Amino acid sequence: MSNLDQANTVKDYSAPKELLAGRVIAVTGAGSGIGAVAAKTFAAYGATVILIGRTIQKLEQVYDAIETPGGAQPAIYPICLEGAAEKDYEDMRDRLEETFGRLDGLLHNAGVLGQRTPIANYKLSTWQKVMQVNVTAEFMMTQALLPLLEKSDNASLIFTTSGVGRIGKPYWGAYAVSKFATEGFAQVLANELDETSNIRVNCINPGPTRTQMRATAYPAENPSSVKTPEDIMPIYLYLMGDDSKGITGQSLDAQ
Repeated sequence: MSNLDQANTVKDYSAPKELLAGRVIAVTGAGSGIGAVAAKTFAAYGATVILIGRTIQKLEQVYDAIETPGGAQPAIYPICLEGAAEKDYEDMRDRLEETFGRLDGLLHNAGVLGQRTPIANYKLSTWQKVMQVNVTAEFMMTQALLPLLEKSDNASLIFTTSGVGRIGKPYWGAYAVSKFATEGFAQVLANELDETSNIRVNCINPGPTRTQMRATAYPAENPSSVKTPEDIMPIYLYLMGDDSKGITGQSLDAQ
């Protein structure tokens, strides 16, 4: 079975209970939605999780949900991706290196939707915010944390993409453009690291998932008609664990 064929079977992946034991994994947008569920799932499979997000209260709730049942003590790293500068990410790298020494995984999950409107009506301020959070912040954080990922024996870097980042559908504006950029960034980075690094780089398209962003984009949709974040975790576990060694430069669907 080829690597890609193997990857396409992971919707039914059953992870061993200690899949991520001893691993240090950072998750952005960890305060709610897919990010919160991914953080709790990684912790349930043994990882020490760094919860990265903007709202401390939400991060603390995820922290408690991990620690109370006996998971490895997580860490909280608050940061506003819209306003953070290069120095903020350098400080992040230094603090995480001092505390953990390395990173074994980084899930870029944080993102903003922006407007659902024609390009002709799109506000420049909204466009800039979406591109800052969804693209530029990912670039700056990735660049800053690559040295910590390189210290891992087998690191996984995962970006969150979307179906509208593969086919430019109308009225998705900056969000769609940002996901096209994410796909391109991940491909460039995967190819740069392929022969010289132990870091594999992939994208996950969650598909229709019961989150606040989905509810904002589709206000008339019945939430029970789409999968929960818990339903799509198999692919996140697969790509974050050692079973996906050798798979890089792919954009995979969770559904």
